Amino acid sequence: MLIGVPKEIKNHEYRVGLTPSSVRELVAHGHKVQVETMAGAGIGFTDNDYVAAGATIAASASDIFASAEMIIKVKEPQKVEYEQLREGQLLFTYLHLAPDPDQTAGLVKSGVTAIAYETVTDRAGGLPLLAPMSEVAGRMAPQVGAAALQKANGGRGMLLGGVPGVAPAKVVVIGGGVVGTNAARIAAGMGADVIILDKNVKRLTYLDDLYGPRIKTQYATIDDTEALVLEADMVVGAVLVPGAAAPKLIKKEQLSRMKPGSVIVDVAIDQGGCFETSKATTHADPTYIVDDVVHYCVANMPGAVARTSTFALNNATLPFALALADKGWKRACQDDPHLAAGLNVHAGKITYKAVADALGYEYLPIESALA
Repeated sequence: MLIGVPKEIKNHEYRVGLTPSSVRELVAHGHKVQVETMAGAGIGFTDNDYVAAGATIAASASDIFASAEMIIKVKEPQKVEYEQLREGQLLFTYLHLAPDPDQTAGLVKSGVTAIAYETVTDRAGGLPLLAPMSEVAGRMAPQVGAAALQKANGGRGMLLGGVPGVAPAKVVVIGGGVVGTNAARIAAGMGADVIILDKNVKRLTYLDDLYGPRIKTQYATIDDTEALVLEADMVVGAVLVPGAAAPKLIKKEQLSRMKPGSVIVDVAIDQGGCFETSKATTHADPTYIVDDVVHYCVANMPGAVARTSTFALNNATLPFALALADKGWKRACQDDPHLAAGLNVHAGKITYKAVADALGYEYLPIESALA
């Protein structure tokens, strides 16, 4: 199979779909890999590194899209990219379609077969291709939130961990999954007073056993969520409904009653965000203020630590990329229902129910697409 790796073009996105090491693995399986020139330059990989691994170098992204049988990316295709996709081509990347009707319409129109990293599952019910980036974003959340709390950046002028004689900041993490757990861990390590909210009592029990009194846990009723958010100096939104738009848990009216200069970090922004006032921002202009509350809503947070993120992502995606290349997408999905769960678009149809429901498309069951 001919596999293409275009350079990412989203604002301040330096990650790359395949590292030279991953290219070498694919070439060893008998496949051809074409990489756009300078695709890995943002994280220190040269064209020569890719050539040494067995790839050929393409002069432009259009060459990649025109020739490759499978496109491997990191972020969702931008308009100029999805307009170049075609029927019979395979796209393997993050998509986050539910809050993105334009991209969804473009993929449907193209006829491409698109497998989304974020909805591939595993035997334990987890999301193995989303998890590494969730770990990165979760660990970054207290970092960026701490910077936003500084007075010069619009915040309350607080040090997250306080100092002797001065109380630390209160951090509320909404959601106890991979993002929330990592955010709470780092915030607690920085000395903050941390509490995690979740509706899964079993998960709260696990977190309590894991961290003990270092991190408090609370069942996420509407009353308790509101009360804790209004007391917080920083709120991390870490709620995920796989493949679907994130629920709006904090309304604008509630936000207006938060402490002036408090900070929200909405890690769920890729799925539309879990605060009513959230809108996607970029690393170039990461924050904005609504009702004296600083919002950090960067839609590709892991792109800020692109080298770490690329290696972590490739560790997770490579086995699936090999299966798709070795077997073809249909056979690979037939053999692995967890990979099949990643199928979001095929031949002009939406094959992931949460996306179809969110955007009003007719749903084509995956079983029908594989038949």
